[in-house]
Amino acid sequence: MLDLLIIGGGPIGLACALEAKTKGLTYLIVEKGTLVNSLYNYPAGMTFFSTSDKLEIGGVPFVSNSIKPTRAESLEYYRRVTTSNQLNIHLFEAVLSNQLKNNHYEITTTKAVYQAKNIIIATGFYDVPVKMNIPGEDLPKVRHYYKDPNFYTFQKVLVVGASNSSVDAALETFRKGAEVTMVVRGDDISERVKYWVRPDIINRIKEGTIKAYYHSNLVAIQENEVDIQTPEGFITIQNDFVLALTGYQPDFSFLQKMGIALSADEKRLPEYDPGTMETNQKGIYLAGVVCGGMDTHSWFIENSRVHAEQIISNIVKQNVPVSAQI
Repeated sequence: MLDLLIIGGGPIGLACALEAKTKGLTYLIVEKGTLVNSLYNYPAGMTFFSTSDKLEIGGVPFVSNSIKPTRAESLEYYRRVTTSNQLNIHLFEAVLSNQLKNNHYEITTTKAVYQAKNIIIATGFYDVPVKMNIPGEDLPKVRHYYKDPNFYTFQKVLVVGASNSSVDAALETFRKGAEVTMVVRGDDISERVKYWVRPDIINRIKEGTIKAYYHSNLVAIQENEVDIQTPEGFITIQNDFVLALTGYQPDFSFLQKMGIALSADEKRLPEYDPGTMETNQKGIYLAGVVCGGMDTHSWFIENSRVHAEQIISNIVKQNVPVSAQI
């Protein structure tokens, strides 16, 4: 019988495990992908907005070559934290179901069945892209994740969105020889774009080397073309690839399967006590960016690391069996 099962092997899941180990609790992390799976799926050349010290967990120093670490440096840091602390983690193991059995939970995964007194859900929000729900979105040329700009050399690339991921994709593919067009719903590039990158994309648009349609929407995708609704009217342009970087969301169906209540409004905020991070299901906790529902800009690694201490402190304090019904 485990004191704690942690679902999600990202930075916050690892932080929870470190805190549990410090307090002498028995625990296991199960992660459906690789270690820090979301970070692994970030663009290959990505640089964090946060400084390395803001990404540290468990009091382990994060030393990077520059003040803002790269994706590669973060992957190495979290791997070393995991190995040096000999964290108990199972990778490529997805949770299928959860049942309340007497005074504990029985969690079934793709590989085993576990018994645990408490559960932490630290699944993030990067696994489910926000779809545009337009004709042609399921064509093979449409990508909701962007990895390496070299793939798009000499191609006609349409980038949907004006956030950090969209801007990075537009600039990087442009510099590898792609003909880049951006479709932006608003009137400008997002103010949240990294301050050292935003002037770059604005200047490329001003000089015309990257074409941007503001107050516009992509309305349909064909094999060799895309249709865009602009303020000046409906246009069709030639296209090879669409990078629909329209954002991501938590796996709400998984949260509901775990019995977590969600708000009825568009934010779909999960119900939890902000002091303890315990949800409406006794003994089930939320940690990290999953807490924000559709408001995915409210939580980051740097401001949700404290969830680990809050949760483990509450579990140690209560030290009682689970009693609520799912």
